[in-house]
Amino acid sequence: MSSTKPLANNADAFLHPHDGVAISFWIISIAMIAATAFFFAEAGTVESHWKTSLHVGALVTLVAGVHYMYMREYWVQIQKSPVVYRYVDWSITVPLQMIEFNLILHAAGKNPSSAMFWRLLLGTCVMLAFGYCGEITIFTAWPAFAGGLSGWGFILYEIFAGEAGGSASTSSPAVTSAFNNMRMIVTVGWSIYPLGYLFGYLLGTVDEVFLNVIYNIADLVNKIAFVCACWSCAKSDSHKEAAGALLA
Repeated sequence: MSSTKPLANNADAFLHPHDGVAISFWIISIAMIAATAFFFAEAGTVESHWKTSLHVGALVTLVAGVHYMYMREYWVQIQKSPVVYRYVDWSITVPLQMIEFNLILHAAGKNPSSAMFWRLLLGTCVMLAFGYCGEITIFTAWPAFAGGLSGWGFILYEIFAGEAGGSASTSSPAVTSAFNNMRMIVTVGWSIYPLGYLFGYLLGTVDEVFLNVIYNIADLVNKIAFVCACWSCAKSDSHKEAAGALLA
């Protein structure tokens, strides 16, 4: 891992073999781009009503991949957490992930209301707005932390006990399994971010090196694995429909 020191010479402007944080940024940026190519390609192999879900998933990883390139360069040059880049990334990718809950239910033949999407979007905006304003000291840190948690809690309520959770419980096994995996990522995977805010920003017990590596790994799982759950469901359902058509 690298210490947070300024660049000593021109060679350090490139990927240094001892800078574990920069290496993690590099690996994840390439992984996001590779995942994007995979999801766009796979969209051509599923039934038409699943294509939009995979296209939106590919946008999630594409946006993240582009931002990770900038975050990598910011870290290499400045050796500080790319806070603004992360929140710009999350402000685009997290709403797209919330759209996936709506799309997967539509593809499964359910008819979720538009209000479900707007509730998820509202929770997302509250969560991100309070987190960002707390980190750049527009709001007092602890109240901002509480506000961010309330937005996250609102999302969790909707996907477990609200309309989204209720619709998923009556869907096919493939949809139910994918939906469970997606909300598990939103529950367990997303917990990394408020914990990082708490221990890194509020309490100062975690340094920027460790915090950025953890955030990077969390983004890798929370974005790619999230879309993979949609992809797995789309493939399973498409194969089932194709088999049914052959038997008909």
